Amino acid sequence: MWMLSVKKGGMSGLKTTWSLGKVIFPITLIVFVLQYTPVLPWVMEKITPLMRLLGLSGDAAIPLVLGNFLNLYAGIAGILSLDLTVKEVFIIAVMLSFSHNLLIESTVASKVGVKIWLIVTVRIGLALISAIVINLVWKGGSEVAQYGMMPPQQADPEGWGGILLLGLEKAGYGVLQLALIVIPLMVIIQIMRDLGWMEVFTRWMAPFTKALGMNANTSATMVAGLVIGLAYGAGVMIQAVKEDGVSKKDVTIAFIFLVACHAVVEDTLIFVPLGIPVLPLLIIRLVTAVVLTMIIAYSWNRIDRKKERKKQYEQNYNSII
Repeated sequence: MWMLSVKKGGMSGLKTTWSLGKVIFPITLIVFVLQYTPVLPWVMEKITPLMRLLGLSGDAAIPLVLGNFLNLYAGIAGILSLDLTVKEVFIIAVMLSFSHNLLIESTVASKVGVKIWLIVTVRIGLALISAIVINLVWKGGSEVAQYGMMPPQQADPEGWGGILLLGLEKAGYGVLQLALIVIPLMVIIQIMRDLGWMEVFTRWMAPFTKALGMNANTSATMVAGLVIGLAYGAGVMIQAVKEDGVSKKDVTIAFIFLVACHAVVEDTLIFVPLGIPVLPLLIIRLVTAVVLTMIIAYSWNRIDRKKERKKQYEQNYNSII
């Protein structure tokens, strides 16, 4: 049983690493090489004033664009190819934890009846607000970030041969770091599935979802999003919504929580090689998700009660007449 789960999870991890590595390796290499051409410096110079408001340098736009239009791993590949401060990497990590893979994950939201524009607005809004707040509050983090196993670059490479060689080295280390995190993670997830722990977590989540203003039948959707993520857990969430009869209101509130905080294990661990404190990153996501969800659920329920009272008043008025 255990060996089968480990084998199955390991194979899944290898396939995931191969699939994601095909994105990370070329992007890391291309972005690194582009730094030594006139193209990237020119673009970064033009957008530096906008990025400064977020506490970032102009070239920090690279991982933000890659992460939002592709996925979180592409964003990390962009970070690995740049020399950024700890504060910059932390701000980018927080922004990408709120807003990444917009095309796929917004499509997932639409499949379960949530408006795409709402999810995109919430995610981008959270990313921008969090960056501005962190930039204003945190005065430290000015030291250059050390990317885990990534060897420090002593001097600029000489010639295009040296640039290409160093780019290949950085890209290779990036994929290796990914494998060391993703493969064990997929093994753990597979064991959880085979042991039926996902069902147990669903039952445990029921009181929590109720406290956030949702019905208990939303718990399966919440568990899938929290453990696996929006993209990986899409099938589970769509099936849960259909089978459990989750209302449009509850699934919208659940998704608002999940866009702020989903795949809590994976999306936290993958930032470890970037040399930033990941515990504050997780706390920021959890607190933001809980507070935002409670505010929206409270406001929505209040509006519903007002509508119900108005409807009841009209019915009583008509019955008197």
